[in-house]
Amino acid sequence: MNLFDELEWRGLVHQATEGAREHVSTGSRTIYVGFDPTADSLHVGSLLPLLALKRIADAGHRPLAVVGGATGMIGDPSGKSAERSLQTVEQVELNARCLKEQIARICALPADRIVFENNADWLTKLTLIELLRDVGKHFSIASMIAKDSVKRRLEGQSGISFTEFTYQVLQAYDFLVLHQKHGCTVQVGGSDQYGNITAGIDLVHARAQAQAFGITWPLVTSSSGVKFGKTEAGAVWLDAKRTSPYRFFQFWMNVEDEQVVKYLKLFTFLPQAEIAALEAEHAANPGARAAHKRLAEDVTRRVHGDDGLARAQRATEVFFGGAMDALDVSELLDVFGDVPSSTQSASKLDGEGLALLDLLVDAQLATSRKDARRAIESGGVYVNNQRAESPDAKVTRDRALGGQVIVLRKGKRSYHVVRLDG
Repeated sequence: MNLFDELEWRGLVHQATEGAREHVSTGSRTIYVGFDPTADSLHVGSLLPLLALKRIADAGHRPLAVVGGATGMIGDPSGKSAERSLQTVEQVELNARCLKEQIARICALPADRIVFENNADWLTKLTLIELLRDVGKHFSIASMIAKDSVKRRLEGQSGISFTEFTYQVLQAYDFLVLHQKHGCTVQVGGSDQYGNITAGIDLVHARAQAQAFGITWPLVTSSSGVKFGKTEAGAVWLDAKRTSPYRFFQFWMNVEDEQVVKYLKLFTFLPQAEIAALEAEHAANPGARAAHKRLAEDVTRRVHGDDGLARAQRATEVFFGGAMDALDVSELLDVFGDVPSSTQSASKLDGEGLALLDLLVDAQLATSRKDARRAIESGGVYVNNQRAESPDAKVTRDRALGGQVIVLRKGKRSYHVVRLDG
């Protein structure tokens, strides 16, 4: 399939300007995707534009990744109910560098198959008079107010500042510069960017007397309407320092059953035949979670590499009873970060150690020593995922993983983490 057909089959076409399908289906085009440096890492909500770069290259076009080092200092009002807090120049510059490195790593395209640009290279050199005379005169206030991103803010309580109001002008100027510098004729982005994209198309037509085109994909939400990538713990980041490979893997394993096939299309490069087979298997036996596993493995490998995927899988096995010696303390605490925990003085575990019965009661995994004894004798108690054989067992300091942590388990899923203090 050509690029447009591929995007359409995957559910990645929400809007397309007139002639866009024909344009990208005939000849090799330079197509740009923008990234907003609001943080030093992208999150899973940014995977669609990031993966779009590789889809563009795989279809024989030239992808152009633009980091908004200048527009990031203003803030895009699209999809926002209130104005963003402005970041310092230094923070935006750092974010832009980090994003370029992250995009290059995850896309894994040869240097000659992708172009990187930072709009600070031209916008920071543009004088106010040049902006007003050469760019601003091509925008009518009526058309700017009619853009959905502006209209919603004007209708809301917070309104919109002149700073954010001009954002579409600056992004439109990006398209013009990229057209003049690289022959770029297409911009792709989320549906909330449609107004900014069409503003750029109009400016390219007015200033360069050339045609330009735009394609947007739908904003991804859960079945309940929650924005994709948002969890109770916050955003799911692509940087392992912000979201560990284990938690990243688990995010994909826990997507809603009714969304998993859709996400296989959106977030992987798996071919139609394989996705169709996974869809049939999921429909026949959803409990096996084959589609979820394939999704989690594919996306985690792309973002965190083979090593990151292997660590995520080891950590997952630990939570379901696997050996713990393959993980370090930080990984263990990450795996069990959401389970109850308590602290014990390490000195209590010196010498003969502390009775396992008492540890279980202190951890509230048993209501009494008698209850704890009954659980051990029935084979339902584990220390560091090793079955406790005797109700008279003692737990000594040398049982602590990394000298710091003891993981207690009762039954299949009732965990408690004991951290040693001192």
